[in-house]
Amino acid sequence: MTEPNTPARNPAAPHTLVFEKDVEIPMDDGAVLKANVFRPAEPGRYPVVMAQGVYGKDVHFADGFKPQWEKLQRLHPGLCQDGSTGRYLRWETVDPERWVPDGYVVIHVDARGSGKSPGYLDPMSPREIQDYRDAIEWAGTQSWSNGKVGLIGISYYAATQWRVAALRPQYLAAIVPWEGRSDHYRDYGYHGGIRSNGFLSSWWPKQVLSNQHGNGDTPYRDRDDGQPTTGPALSATLLAANRSDYPAEMARHGLCDAWHKERTPDLSRIAVPVLSAGNWGGPGNHLRGNIEGYLRAGSAQKWLSMHIGTHYESFYLPRYIALQKQFFDHFLKGLPNGWDRTPPVLLSIRTVDGETRRAEHEFPLARTRWTRFYLHPGNATLDTAAPTQAASAGFQAQQEHLDFTTPPFETTTEITGFIPLRIWVSSSTRDADLFAVLRLFDPDGREIVFDGAHEPTPLTRGWLRASHRKVDERMSMPYRIFHAHDEIQKIEPGTAYPLDLEIWPTSIVIPRGYRLRLTIQGKDFEFEGIKGRLTHTDPADRGGQDFQGRTTVYGGPERASYLTLPIIPAAG
Repeated sequence: MTEPNTPARNPAAPHTLVFEKDVEIPMDDGAVLKANVFRPAEPGRYPVVMAQGVYGKDVHFADGFKPQWEKLQRLHPGLCQDGSTGRYLRWETVDPERWVPDGYVVIHVDARGSGKSPGYLDPMSPREIQDYRDAIEWAGTQSWSNGKVGLIGISYYAATQWRVAALRPQYLAAIVPWEGRSDHYRDYGYHGGIRSNGFLSSWWPKQVLSNQHGNGDTPYRDRDDGQPTTGPALSATLLAANRSDYPAEMARHGLCDAWHKERTPDLSRIAVPVLSAGNWGGPGNHLRGNIEGYLRAGSAQKWLSMHIGTHYESFYLPRYIALQKQFFDHFLKGLPNGWDRTPPVLLSIRTVDGETRRAEHEFPLARTRWTRFYLHPGNATLDTAAPTQAASAGFQAQQEHLDFTTPPFETTTEITGFIPLRIWVSSSTRDADLFAVLRLFDPDGREIVFDGAHEPTPLTRGWLRASHRKVDERMSMPYRIFHAHDEIQKIEPGTAYPLDLEIWPTSIVIPRGYRLRLTIQGKDFEFEGIKGRLTHTDPADRGGQDFQGRTTVYGGPERASYLTLPIIPAAG
C-alpha cells in the first residue's frame, strides 16, 4: 500500500502566505469574477489549486455550517492547530494555510452571480463552466504561476470539475473531484427517474440564494471587514430578475433531455490525470458519480479512492490531505515521489465498526464472485437457492413494505462493488416507484446504521420508476444497469414486468452470524426518528394515483427475482 499517512513537506522552509482579496478575473464576454488568491510571498512560479462555486468565498466554514464545523473539530482536533489557524477555512474547499507553505497558490472564485461576482446566477449552467475555463486560463498565465492548474473540492466544487475538464482548458493539469456527481440526471436530480427534491428544497435557499450577489439579507458577514459577503445590496426585484429558477427548471425536465445533458460532461473527453474520491456512505449524491467518473474518464492516468464517514470530514483528515498533495506534487510540480507507482484503486473496505484500507488494480474487482440471491416472496427470504415454485407478495405503495432476509452468514463475507437487482413487479395502477434498501443486521436483530455522507444511512439504496424501466444496452454492463430515461413507458395494471434496478455500489465485511435484508417499498426509507435529507416527496412528481396503488413482487422459476452480490473471496 503506497498511500501516505502524513503530509509530505518540501525540504525548504515553509513559504509565507500572502492573501489577495477580491482579485478580478476577466471573462470572455466582458464580465469580471472576484477571487481570493493565497500565494507564497517568496518570488517564484508555483502550481495553482483552484475551486469555483456559489457558496461564497468569504463565508467562513463555521458561519455557514456551524454544526458540521463543530463536528469536524471534534473528529479532527488539530484542524486549527499544527500550522493552521482555520481563519481561511471555507465549506468544501482546501485550507490555504495547509497548502501555501508547501509551495502552492490557492484560488477560490465566486461563480458569476454569487458572492462578490456580479452577473446572472445560473448554477451548473454552461455559462458557469465557460467562466471556470476562463478562470483556469487566467490562473495559468499569472506571473506567480508555473502554468499548471489543479482543481480540488467537494460536492458542487467536484461536479464542476468533471465538466470543465471535459472542455480541456490549456493550463489544466490535474483534477481531484472529491465526492461529486458526474451525471446531472442520474446522480442527483432524478434517482431511477424519481425526482429527488429533499436536498434541493433546502440547498437552493440556504446555500445558493443566501449567497447570491447583491443579497442584502444574507446572514453572512466577512470576518475581515464585517461587511456582507455578497457585495452591495440589490433590490428584491432585481435579485429575482438576476437569477434562474433552478428548482423549477429541474421539475420541468423529468426526462434526461438536452437540459440535463448540457449539465453532464462527456467524460471521455477528460484527458488530464484524475484522482476521484467517493464515499460508500453517499447513496443519492456522493457515490455513483465518482465511480462512473473514474470508469468513463478518457484520462490515461486515473485513480479511484473510496472512503467512509461524512462528506466533509475525510477531505480535511491528515492522511487524505497527504494523498491529495502527493497526487498534485507529482502532476503539478513534477516531483518523483512515487505517485506513478500508486495502484489505481484505493478502497476503504467498510466494517461494522470502521474500515480497513486496501489497494486494488481495477474496479469492479476482477476476482469478484457475482452471486445471485433469490427473492422468495412466499417466506420473505433471500438466499442462493433458486425458487422451485411460483410465489408473490404485495404491499400498499405509501404505507407498507416487503422484507427479504438472508440466513445468517456462515462465514465472514466481503461484498464490494455493484449490486444489480432483477425484480418482477406488477401494480394495480399504470406506474410504480420502487425504493430498494439493502440493510445489515447483527445476530440479535439490531440494524447496523452507518455514518453517511449526509445522514445516517443503511448499507446502500437504489430506486426505479417502472415507467423508466428502459435500459440503455450500449451503456449497461452485466453487473451495472444504465437506464435511458428518455421516454415514459407506462405499465398495464395487473401485468408483471421484469425491472432491472440499479442499487448503488457498496462495500462491507459481513461478520459471521449477521444477516442482509432487502427492503422493497413505494416511498422513501427513513430510520425511525431521523428525517432524511435525500428524499423524493414532490407531490407534483409522486402525488398522482399511479403511485398510490398496490405493488406485487413475484418469484419462481418463470419469474425469478434476484439480487446479485459482488462477493470478494478471502485472501489466500
